[in-house]
Amino acid sequence: MQLINVEQLCRYYGDQCAVDNVSFTLEKGEILGFLGPNGAGKSSTMQMITGNLAPTAGQILINGIDILDQPREAKRELGYLPEIPPVYRELTVNEYLDYAGQLHEVPRSQLKKSRDQARERCGLTEVGERLIGNLSKGYQQRVGIAQAILHSPAVIILDEPTVGLDPIQIREIRDLIRDLGREHAIILSTHILPEVQESCTRVQIIHRGRLVLNDSIEGLSQQMQASSLLLQTRRAIEIDRLTDVPGVQSVDQIDPTRCRIHYDKTTSPAEHLAERVVTLGFGLLELTPERRSMEEIFIDITRHSQTPTTEVNP
Repeated sequence: MQLINVEQLCRYYGDQCAVDNVSFTLEKGEILGFLGPNGAGKSSTMQMITGNLAPTAGQILINGIDILDQPREAKRELGYLPEIPPVYRELTVNEYLDYAGQLHEVPRSQLKKSRDQARERCGLTEVGERLIGNLSKGYQQRVGIAQAILHSPAVIILDEPTVGLDPIQIREIRDLIRDLGREHAIILSTHILPEVQESCTRVQIIHRGRLVLNDSIEGLSQQMQASSLLLQTRRAIEIDRLTDVPGVQSVDQIDPTRCRIHYDKTTSPAEHLAERVVTLGFGLLELTPERRSMEEIFIDITRHSQTPTTEVNP
């Protein structure tokens, strides 16, 4: 079931196009990592999806409701945590969640139940009577997430939910996001690339206002498999004795006993290379496939992409 449907979304600021023909969908159970360098159009896209910015053109459906035609109804299906959690430090957790529930128009008869459920899901059961200002940043972030899910929205949008947290707090928030992702559709906007790998099922990268990557995490993992091997031997390598191995495209010497071997992604020459190195008596010490980091993929795409890639929604 599609909970977000964005079609041909555009936003201009004067003559400047900030978002250019962006389209994507998101279903229940999916967690989308939304990435982009500064000025790429990510914030404008997020603001339009949450109804805080009107698009120049295009359509946004939240759980089947057009956010332009029926903004009040569509926003009932949204839960939103901005980068700076909108919490009131002078209130207790219970007081703040009751206030947030009223803003979300939760019926008074259901407010306590909704508040308690949100507290339980976010690990706040023991701190209901504590002042928010006396809580750690990690717990304040949990309070912010609790207000976003209090009214049981179909879609949850989280903007940089782990910024400034320590490693233990980051792991706890990741676990919470994965748990929420079972029952909702989630958009996670972040600059922390490992966050996407750990928490998300899909990833999108926006660059110069256009989507240049839209893929599953499995597809991204395949892209991280670089088409090269690292070879290390005991004796000096004779490069010209390896270039004719089937599948080898080129060989780069790193030092006398190490080299990088490039090959066609469709066929790995590792087995033939190992046989050749052993036969020649070079003394095989290591033959391992290289992996590109997500950071390298991100930089490569945003540095060189001019038009969207051919990846489609999984």
